[in-house]
Amino acid sequence: MKSKKTGKPVFFVILALILALTYLAFFGVQNYYGDTRQVYIKGASDIRWGIDISGGVEAVFSPDKAGVDITDEDMDSAKAIIETRLVNNNITDYEVYTDNSNHQVIVRFPWAAGESDFDAQAAVQELGETALLTFCDGTTKDTVLLSGAEDIASAQAGVDENGSYVVYLNFTEGGKAKFAKATAERVGKQISIWMDDTMLSAPTVQTAITEGQAYINGMEDAEAAKDLADKINAGSLPFALTVDDSKLQIISPTLGSDALDVMVIAGAIAFLMVCIIMIVRYRLNGVVAAIALLGQMAGTIACISGFFGDAASFTLTVPGIAGIILSVGVGVDCNVIAAERIRDEFKKGKTIDGAIDSGFRNSLSAVIDGNVTVVIVSVVLMGAFGTPDSLIAKLFSPLMALFGSSITGSIYSFGYTLLVGVVFNLIMGILASKYMLKSISQLKFLRKPWLYGGKNNG
Repeated sequence: MKSKKTGKPVFFVILALILALTYLAFFGVQNYYGDTRQVYIKGASDIRWGIDISGGVEAVFSPDKAGVDITDEDMDSAKAIIETRLVNNNITDYEVYTDNSNHQVIVRFPWAAGESDFDAQAAVQELGETALLTFCDGTTKDTVLLSGAEDIASAQAGVDENGSYVVYLNFTEGGKAKFAKATAERVGKQISIWMDDTMLSAPTVQTAITEGQAYINGMEDAEAAKDLADKINAGSLPFALTVDDSKLQIISPTLGSDALDVMVIAGAIAFLMVCIIMIVRYRLNGVVAAIALLGQMAGTIACISGFFGDAASFTLTVPGIAGIILSVGVGVDCNVIAAERIRDEFKKGKTIDGAIDSGFRNSLSAVIDGNVTVVIVSVVLMGAFGTPDSLIAKLFSPLMALFGSSITGSIYSFGYTLLVGVVFNLIMGILASKYMLKSISQLKFLRKPWLYGGKNNG
């Protein structure tokens, strides 16, 4: 049966898409108005590097009130909430310890992307906020009607019917009953909404609200709405925390300040050498493989930087970089298998079109088996060493208990980059490579078997 040919323009369309993704993934789209930087599409410069690459901050949090009765359970709760806040800020490379005897929480986390001031106090301020949401009678905090700590089940940023940014609230069953009673008794009166000691809004009650839902308006932008929702979802700390400035430390990167530049240069040289070897060895197949590997690399970087819309940016550590390198190696293997199968088909006397179709078809099983195995390993690593509130992390919690928290973010970073790299390998190495090669083989001046691994017929 004769295979269906792929149109000549397909190669150039896929090439243009890969080049566009590569440029946007590495450089992003941004604009400067004076000193204000507006980011439309995040690039590699927006990646948050781990402590091992960029260094970070170590802070010691303590209760702000003397004589407070603090239990070990309170300390565990404070630790869990700080971890949640770190994750909400897309910080996965962190260390959080509790010193129950001295009632202290020790936190280590990396600098934000593009950090230049290295202000340790500003970096840790957000982690110690109490983030207590309350609904109060009138416009003062004298009478608390509901508390976010016990009456609010969840919060979500969104927009209302007028296009304004708001935070939607869902109450617990107890909170639903309290809010219904409070609004029924105060029709025509104000109920103020407070975050700690800051009043967010004070709407006038128009009618009793019994559905167990409400929203907070007056948000300046989407980021402010998300920040408030994250704080509410993180919960309120059992006690307010303050930072001991005398113990505030700046952590130097373990690899040195120039390590990142060296790794980028070394990685670029290695990638170029691999592409050259592929092209020399497999000719036109190697050219297509190099383009596919570039697309795989660009897609991986895009997943790390927060390029894809709602996908959050990611903290990249040295093991995470190792995951990228390993996924590229898997991608090379995928293209090598396909190229060797195509060569085998030429030895059987197949035509160019037949050899390409049969080569990719015969290599598919081996490529998928290898990639699926790596995907399973990646998922296991992310589950065992991932953020504590994820479902898969809970499934692997018995395994996680065997390891120290200091390696959690690093191993999670490795699993994440390996996973997204392999996913893009399946897209680029199986689909893009096949259609690019089938398309470019339709060009008359490239209809020569030796360009694809066959013999030169003169």
